Amino acid sequence: MPVADQAGDEQPRGRRADARRNQQAVLAAAADVFVTHGVDAPIRRIAARAGVGMATIYRHYPTRADLVTAVYRHQIEACAEAGPALLASIDSPFEALRRWVDLFVDFLVTKHGLADALQSDSDRFVALHTHFLDRLMPVCARLLDAAVDAGEIRPGVQSYELMRGIGNLCVGRDGDSRYDPRRLVELLLQGLRRPQAPGAGAADALRL
Repeated sequence: MPVADQAGDEQPRGRRADARRNQQAVLAAAADVFVTHGVDAPIRRIAARAGVGMATIYRHYPTRADLVTAVYRHQIEACAEAGPALLASIDSPFEALRRWVDLFVDFLVTKHGLADALQSDSDRFVALHTHFLDRLMPVCARLLDAAVDAGEIRPGVQSYELMRGIGNLCVGRDGDSRYDPRRLVELLLQGLRRPQAPGAGAADALRL
């Protein structure tokens, strides 16, 4: 292939890579800004944090609902991808489950306002909630199954009921600095453990 053709092929590919990096930067910046300043924060604030022009944001996300939806999906993907990575890098499946749940709590506590902002668009909200369950339930189930197979937790707990229970515990966090859902979520996880599970006992009690 002529050198000129190779160069011509590399330039669009490079531009696509730059566009993907910009898009990821925008989503990460928007997530941070939404948490600290709410979903109505000015787009210019997001652009400044991402290091891109406002036109870049509007080109990818013409409406605020488009941006909020993309941020929410981005956070779902990050949580979904974390599960297998934790299982692969941590010897104890229960510890992998615990760390994933910690990320899941982060997602629920800091990103729930995104979902609230979309409830006026019922079709969009339903589709997003379906995606949330489709992506995260299998990840949670895999972590639970691994912990059961390792003899670290009791069998019979379903991913949906665990996620639903954690979600309910996180609801009370709004506007109440005295309530820390993480403490109750940790108690919930400890309730799954087998009494004879490796590492169960005093070491876990110290986490509470």
